[in-house]
Amino acid sequence: MHHLDRVDLELLTALCANPDSTYVGLAHTLGLSRNTVQARMTRLEESKVFLEFDRRISAAVLGYPLTAFIEVYIAQKRAAEIIAELVLIPEIVQAHGMSGAADLLVRVACADAEDLFRIDRTILACDGVERTETSLAMGELIPYRVTPLLERGTQPKPA
Repeated sequence: MHHLDRVDLELLTALCANPDSTYVGLAHTLGLSRNTVQARMTRLEESKVFLEFDRRISAAVLGYPLTAFIEVYIAQKRAAEIIAELVLIPEIVQAHGMSGAADLLVRVACADAEDLFRIDRTILACDGVERTETSLAMGELIPYRVTPLLERGTQPKPA
């Protein structure tokens, strides 16, 4: 993984503050040359610093106003096949492998409670899924963010 220096952190912080910034705008804001900004952005992109852009699109605008989190309990030997099936369910917007009781934590976007029920049944129909537990998100209280981490620097600080 690419080590982020002070200039990288300043560049990323400026992008968080204004994601639509151009290279020229970033150069002006940070007091750098456009070529420096362009070269650093290219290196950051190649280093996989940036997440996929579609995560910024609201599912509610697309007709999916409800968010739910489904804990999925699976037969571990079938994990790869189950993940391959889950990828085919368009309402699954994110999934994580977990430690603890549940094996997977799946985030889904749904139109309504009936849609959520359908999605849960679809997950349960995957061979190797043993059971699920579903929680409906009541609201996003802290949106995904990295700016506080950028402000701390690149190394975790002791508590």
